Amino acid sequence: MVTPPHEKLVARLEQAGVLTRYWREAFTGIERHRFLPDRIITPDGEVVDRDTDPRRWLASAYDDLPIVTQVDEGNEDGSAPPISSASKPSVVADMLRRLDASPGMRVLEVGTGTGYNAALLSHRLGEEDVVTIEVDADLAERARERLLGVGLCTLVITGDGTQGWPARAPFDRVISTVAVRRVPYHWVAQTRPGGRILTPWGTALHNGVLADLHVGPHGTAHGRFTGDVAFMWVRDQRVTGRTLKAHVPPKVRESTLTRTRLHPHEPLGDFGASFAIGLHMPTVLKRIEFEQDRGRRFTVHLVDPGTGSWASWHVDHGSRRSGYQVRQHGPRSLFTELESAYAWWRREGRPEHTRFGLTVSAERQSVWLDHESRVIGSMP
Repeated sequence: MVTPPHEKLVARLEQAGVLTRYWREAFTGIERHRFLPDRIITPDGEVVDRDTDPRRWLASAYDDLPIVTQVDEGNEDGSAPPISSASKPSVVADMLRRLDASPGMRVLEVGTGTGYNAALLSHRLGEEDVVTIEVDADLAERARERLLGVGLCTLVITGDGTQGWPARAPFDRVISTVAVRRVPYHWVAQTRPGGRILTPWGTALHNGVLADLHVGPHGTAHGRFTGDVAFMWVRDQRVTGRTLKAHVPPKVRESTLTRTRLHPHEPLGDFGASFAIGLHMPTVLKRIEFEQDRGRRFTVHLVDPGTGSWASWHVDHGSRRSGYQVRQHGPRSLFTELESAYAWWRREGRPEHTRFGLTVSAERQSVWLDHESRVIGSMP
């Protein structure tokens, strides 16, 4: 007897330890391929068409890999950056495990996407207790159709998920499948005391953690960062390649020139260091431009669009002894700030991202180390 591909996926997720017994029935009952478009893009950029290569399409549907399902209008260089995707099944399972939702709870999902995650939530909790919001009208309509196709009448709202959905509040859980730099306070206000908010979170410099927040009785939420995942940004916070390229400094602009022995791999290649530096420089973007001998010569650009400040950090493998060239321009000395933040992280004993936390109130959002009294700064 041939085992259906979705059952093989369930077995792999169980073996990996991310699928708990509480969610096994939902993952067994909801087939992922029913929520994917006929044309998908694999992580290596391959376009797989269901009509021309159904076997490859089905295999891709049950790989433990993210699948791009929607791309932007494209950049000047012809590239089309992804703006919506179906997350890795292992990431989906792990986030649902962390959410700790059980029947009888009401859940708000932000970022419907394909509808697969909403289907899993509805299967376990009941469709009447799940509300999902999608900003893209076409994606929302297709998700409704796919949910109905598996017998679920889950409420799919077309709208801005950062506003929540007060008509069904209060919620016991809020789960976002899009990354934010600032947790919308509407989510806190619409979650009952004792409830939880789980969302991908990041800074302009570092996208790749989960904020696991507990809502208190006085209109605040706090919790630590966890996970190691990167999600698409919420639409009004994402930076397109075209926007970032516009801020990369022209070579002829006035700047100060210095040298450093610090290699970018040290502060930016280490997950914990990069995350901590991003907390100190939350509005600063980075872009890496490689030359033809990829890896031996490249430039790291740091940009703060709000002030017009930039720094270019040129790495030439042959310049290790004399140091790497750094140019800075604008009211902020971005490379100097990065050096300072990296030095702070090292003095603190190289803390992992799980030692940092976030407190959200109606007035401010503060990040801290180890406990709320050790505030590092506020998020813009």
